[in-house]
Amino acid sequence: MSTQDAVALTRDLLRFDTINPPGRERDCARHAGAMLEEWGFKVEYHEYEEGRTSVIARAGGSDAKAPLCLTGHLDVVPLGTRKWTKDPFAGEADGDKLYGRGSSDMKAGVAAMLIAARAFGKKLAGTPGIVLVLTAAEENGCVGSQHLAALPKLMGKAGAILVGEPTSNYPMVGHKGSIKFHAAFRGVSAHGSMPQLGVNAIYKAASAIAQLQYFEFRVPAHPVMGAPTLNVGTFAGGSGVNVVPDAATIGVDIRTVPGMDHAALLARLKRLMGEDVQFDVFSDLLAVWTQPDEEWVQRVFEICQPILKEAPEPRTAPYMTDAANLLKVYAGAPTLVLGPGEAQMAHQTDEYCNMERIGQSVAIYEAVIRDWCR
Repeated sequence: MSTQDAVALTRDLLRFDTINPPGRERDCARHAGAMLEEWGFKVEYHEYEEGRTSVIARAGGSDAKAPLCLTGHLDVVPLGTRKWTKDPFAGEADGDKLYGRGSSDMKAGVAAMLIAARAFGKKLAGTPGIVLVLTAAEENGCVGSQHLAALPKLMGKAGAILVGEPTSNYPMVGHKGSIKFHAAFRGVSAHGSMPQLGVNAIYKAASAIAQLQYFEFRVPAHPVMGAPTLNVGTFAGGSGVNVVPDAATIGVDIRTVPGMDHAALLARLKRLMGEDVQFDVFSDLLAVWTQPDEEWVQRVFEICQPILKEAPEPRTAPYMTDAANLLKVYAGAPTLVLGPGEAQMAHQTDEYCNMERIGQSVAIYEAVIRDWCR
């Protein structure tokens, strides 16, 4: 029954247009919150700006042990330029595939967590209990969870974190960190026929890019995550071909591994690119890593084994999650990324999730809640 319910609820959530930008998660958040209240949860909402709504729902609680946090985001990415063959908001099914924007990333994961929580809502008195954190604005920099992490009173405690992002139900022990910034270069404009009278900002940016292309982090590769990476993803500059450009900007995406000092890395990059470069850092999140031999992680691995038909090995997700922010308020909580979606379907045209996996994830989440609260 829970598989059908979770698939039906995924369809319900897909019908809410929560494309970010602009986001507009409020209606979807209120829908989830109303169900949780009905199931016996104490529900609170937080809006960091108009219509950008996150949900925090709790049941149970004891002094002996902090609750288990289950978390997912309600926003989805834009539809892209390629034409969809399925309605992105209808939850159309074809065989075992459930189509829709956000089916894998990550409304199926949210629906599975909600259905798993439903089974326990009224039974958790006197147990450590659970807290569900459904965030707004995860896409484009985990903005919603950043605002929640600054509200310890609202967030309370959590002893472990389960993130329902797409992993095909394979438990991942973390993910890389992220530094994203724009670097602005200034020059002096002049007529293109007299470049010696100006200072070319594009040359400055190009010189910086040449340095970044061969940048060495000077840190050993992580045994599971591998090496840190750097990518220059955007370049903008100049106002006309016959004008010496007085401004140019590049966008840089760095993925870090555990133990790296972000402030020291940024300082090194500034020195390398020239002290007059203006940095606008819009994402600065540390890597998430839990030792695979940690006791709770091993118990979740055991829970997943019969469903995966193999013993899980330590793996990490390629993408960022809200866990990086939630760990600021739930410091030290072991963290796993584990959800029914297919990671390779995230942000794709004709995105889908396998319905069988949605049912399996409900069973996994229920078992993990039972184990935590026993």
